[in-house]
Amino acid sequence: MDLIFVIILGGLWGSFANVCIYRLPKEKEILLGRSYCPNCKKKIFWYDNIPLISIIILGARCRSCSKPISYNYFFVELLLGCLFLIIFYSFNNIVEVIFLQSISLILVIIFFIDFKHFIIPDELNYLLIFLGLVKNFLSNFQSSFLFDIYQSLLGGFIGFIIIWAIIKLYLKFKNVEAMGFGDAKYMIFVGLMFGWQANLFVLFYAAILRLIFSIPALIKNKKNMKSQIPFGPFLIISTLIYYFTGNFLF
Repeated sequence: MDLIFVIILGGLWGSFANVCIYRLPKEKEILLGRSYCPNCKKKIFWYDNIPLISIIILGARCRSCSKPISYNYFFVELLLGCLFLIIFYSFNNIVEVIFLQSISLILVIIFFIDFKHFIIPDELNYLLIFLGLVKNFLSNFQSSFLFDIYQSLLGGFIGFIIIWAIIKLYLKFKNVEAMGFGDAKYMIFVGLMFGWQANLFVLFYAAILRLIFSIPALIKNKKNMKSQIPFGPFLIISTLIYYFTGNFLF
């Protein structure tokens, strides 16, 4: 019963994540207004908006205009359903579960927005920063409060300064914007959540993953090293790697 409930819950939040992914870059309201087809603009009825199920029943096409519906919607709902399930069965404390599920929701939204639009909305970064601070007040995540809050604040400061310095150096010497300040704000969250050491790990592995991702395009001469490739998704992947294996690899 728990299994089904958690997957449904993750799917519902995945549906909300899809709304955020579509509307936030366009600066549209995310809490008010019904979902609608981006092609014909017709409002979507509730029975055509059931997470994970409706898109399969509809054959990934809009009921009104028959235009294709991206399977990205299904993937986001499935991804969050799986993440919610993993977190639910990995931790016993309900506060801890809700806390980590909230972070996973925001990370998924940031991943897909940055991957497509090359931006990390400030409101999402500020939510992460807030949760990074809240972490210090949750007994399950702390050993010594004063020491943890010091390490957390130091980590947040170092995380921002590293990216800020990289941005300024690239602009000065290469006249290229290597990263954006959205990445710098995201690294504040990483430092607050895990401490300053995590910044080095996450940044290093994100750079390696970004390079690996770029190699096929470089070989085909479709991109050069100055081509725009979003860095946020690789920061998020590296954050997850650190969370699950960082203590063993670094």
